[in-house]
Amino acid sequence: MTSQQEKIQAFERLLTIMNELREQCPWDREQTFESLRHLTIEETYELSEAILDKDIDSIKKELGDLMLHLVFYAKIGTEKNSFDIGDVIQYINDKLVFRHPHIYGDVEANDAKTVKDNWEKLKLKEGRKSVLSGVPVALPPLVKAYRIQEKAKGVGFDWEKPEQVWDKVLEEMEELKTEVDSGNDQDKMEHELGDLLFALVNYARFIGVNPEDALERTNRKFISRFMHLEKKATESGRSLKDMTLAEMDVFWEEAKKMENIG
Repeated sequence: MTSQQEKIQAFERLLTIMNELREQCPWDREQTFESLRHLTIEETYELSEAILDKDIDSIKKELGDLMLHLVFYAKIGTEKNSFDIGDVIQYINDKLVFRHPHIYGDVEANDAKTVKDNWEKLKLKEGRKSVLSGVPVALPPLVKAYRIQEKAKGVGFDWEKPEQVWDKVLEEMEELKTEVDSGNDQDKMEHELGDLLFALVNYARFIGVNPEDALERTNRKFISRFMHLEKKATESGRSLKDMTLAEMDVFWEEAKKMENIG
């Protein structure tokens, strides 16, 4: 681990390198807020993947890539005479102090729930017209649903028990089934499926499971099993298209048993 002075020196070196790249590298010179945006999103997902893999070395590297993006945006801001890295850091410093009156003020908060509830009240004091205005429009729908529910919970708009949420899940499931059975209105089926997904996200939150992580875990499990199925089919000289579902299921169950062994 590095000392505080070494951390400062490393950050200063990064700022110096960023300045040099912006001046001397043709690619770096061409970048804008807009051109970096999709790359930043990509880097964020790569960090997320490293976290799910519990790959500490990759987490370190992906954080470095994200750090570069933060410094890059600040450099562009400096060139536009809009803000610099000092403004960015000072902003988050002030925000953290304001959002933690239980540390830097006289408010008491002895558990995480109280802290989160206080955050939502403080955000309204910052000038937001709605608790939900802090939820980015561009978030993926599953993540957005989770954040919306967390925001609403922060001001007391929430179910009291997990059982109540599960009853809502069953209710939405029945309403979806009714629309599917009727088969007449695609728009209504989409509406009811959305309600069901929202209720499931809510239930996941109540039982302490992040739905985004849970779904990604299942995605990875499916990919692993399906690739095993493809591998076995190739080894047997068969094509998946030529195999029956029952034949494919043999290899699928084999993949599941291998997971249990691991």
